[in-house]
Amino acid sequence: MSLVTTDWLENNLNKVKILDCSWHLPNENRNSYNEYLSEHIPNAIFFDLDKNSNLKSDLPHMLPDKKTWEQNISKIGINNKDRIIIYDNSDVLSSCRCWYNFIYFGHDPKLVSVLDGGLKKWKIEKKIISKEIKNIVKSNYQANEIRELVKNKDQINKNIQKKEFEVIDARSKKRFDGLVPEPRDNVRSGSIKNSFCIPFNELLNENRTFKNRDVISNKFTQILGNHNEKKIVFSCGSGVTAAVLALAYSLINNKYSPSIYDGSWAEYGKI
Repeated sequence: MSLVTTDWLENNLNKVKILDCSWHLPNENRNSYNEYLSEHIPNAIFFDLDKNSNLKSDLPHMLPDKKTWEQNISKIGINNKDRIIIYDNSDVLSSCRCWYNFIYFGHDPKLVSVLDGGLKKWKIEKKIISKEIKNIVKSNYQANEIRELVKNKDQINKNIQKKEFEVIDARSKKRFDGLVPEPRDNVRSGSIKNSFCIPFNELLNENRTFKNRDVISNKFTQILGNHNEKKIVFSCGSGVTAAVLALAYSLINNKYSPSIYDGSWAEYGKI
């Protein structure tokens, strides 16, 4: 169950661990943590996507090492058997990247879900909002990396010839086609050879909920044909919206484990 509804969460607030994983593009001039302090879903704990990445890398949102992940997740009181619900207040659905990270580090996929529609839908429905900061009891989280769920640049390059998996890019079609400049400095325009494009926004409704499964399935069928028989790796600008596509695909293929090119175009297009 990759997604839960706002009504489901409202009825299970005290049975789950809730993470606010809001993250905003630098040019939006928004502070996710300050927004969390001013309003969040009751019992929610703030999950800093930037700080829970590899801080030694010059690339954004790269997976941290296993020990760092264990320390960070233990600090926010998450246990291995916890049922985790992740939401955001972001236009790029950063909660999906947090969902992917937990699965990569071995949390049971059945125990990790994203709130469909996020904080925006929760507020529209006038559900309860809080400013109270939850008291955290430190845990002893143990991670287990599932390394086949991440690809690096070398694997992406080799695949251009070997064609062992399909690469689908979540960026806009104009960015994918190299018609507009990239938002990050020192990154060229364009895309990975032989890759495909499904802009992540095309799988979302205006209220930021995911479109129904038939629409999502048709999108993948249009570019890949019988997608159930193919191995798929997702990419984007910095590894965030790739996870939106990965979650969307998990809704139509329950055997799929999310696989992402972690460096994405920020690495591949680096000048």
